[in-house]
Amino acid sequence: MILVLKPNTSEESPEYKQLCAYLTNLPSIATRVHTEVGAEQTLTELYLIGNTKALLVEDMLGLPCVDRVVRISEEYRVLGRHQNDDRPAFFDYNGVRFGQDTLNIFAGLCAVDTIENVEIMMKALQAHNLVCTRMGAYKPRTSPYAFQGHGKACLPYVFDLAGKYDIKVIAMEITHESHIEQIREALFHTGSPTGVMLQIGTRNIQNFELMKMAGRQQDFPVLVKRGSGITLDESLNAAEYLASEGNRKVVFGLRGMRTNLGDPHRNLVDFAHVPVVKRLTRMPVCIDPSHAVGTRVDSADGLSDIMHVTAQGIIAGANMVLADFHPTPSKALVDGPQSMLIRELPHFLEDIHIARQAYEKRVALAAQYQVAQ
Repeated sequence: MILVLKPNTSEESPEYKQLCAYLTNLPSIATRVHTEVGAEQTLTELYLIGNTKALLVEDMLGLPCVDRVVRISEEYRVLGRHQNDDRPAFFDYNGVRFGQDTLNIFAGLCAVDTIENVEIMMKALQAHNLVCTRMGAYKPRTSPYAFQGHGKACLPYVFDLAGKYDIKVIAMEITHESHIEQIREALFHTGSPTGVMLQIGTRNIQNFELMKMAGRQQDFPVLVKRGSGITLDESLNAAEYLASEGNRKVVFGLRGMRTNLGDPHRNLVDFAHVPVVKRLTRMPVCIDPSHAVGTRVDSADGLSDIMHVTAQGIIAGANMVLADFHPTPSKALVDGPQSMLIRELPHFLEDIHIARQAYEKRVALAAQYQVAQ
């Protein structure tokens, strides 16, 4: 059960202390406090953990400070959708809204290689009014001899250039808890010119200690990618680790499933699960067409496979796109074959716009039929 308190409830107020005293005396019930500080108000939620079936919603609504009560099911307790649950399905970060009704494009370098390429990429993003990008500083690789990323050495110039070109949010994968502090320190020393969305890749989604550490901090939102060798349910429960530790600013990423049934694509595209995740949880859903397809090849109609699967995800309601671009893909240190050319960016964005319009028309049509029924 979740008790949503009245906005701006102070922990020092007599009413709050009275509420906590009451909850402390409930048998076999533990309480976890989550506070969300927004631009205009602070929202506090109390999670009642234990056997809450005997607790009546009407009784809980009568307690001091309580505004709403949500009785949760067993699945995805914090991030999930529950009966009579009107908690928001969005969050704001560094001036950008991420929600189940929004769409944000993160085009950028899979791995940071040179400062020149970072600037070329960010300059192109600004020219097309994009405020988000992906920039890999830490790269988990299958081979220990492959390029592992420049790590913290590249963070200062990546952040400085992001500020120069008005980039608000950078998606950046982490593979160790120390990377969180390195990112925080680099942002501080550069004057916080941008924001960072931590990314936990498919290899680490069941690295539960890393998930817990990412969940305990609330400075950065987290993009967690579905595990390639586990079920969707297992992946969603892994994402719940973040929220259970306090960080509810979570985006769920679909990046294809590893199986030769997807050949000749790198992975079997799983973007049909976009509406499934949005139905089961309140998380925005990201698609990664670059890693799903794995190669820059054109179909017979002149559209690349990457653009085709991107459109499939967008028309299914995706809220975020993570796409690889590079000034010279043949020279990229990581995933060059799947990186699109900078000059393809405007075509890519226009194609996304067409697919998004189609999605919005489909939603409007569905609403008309629901009213008619």
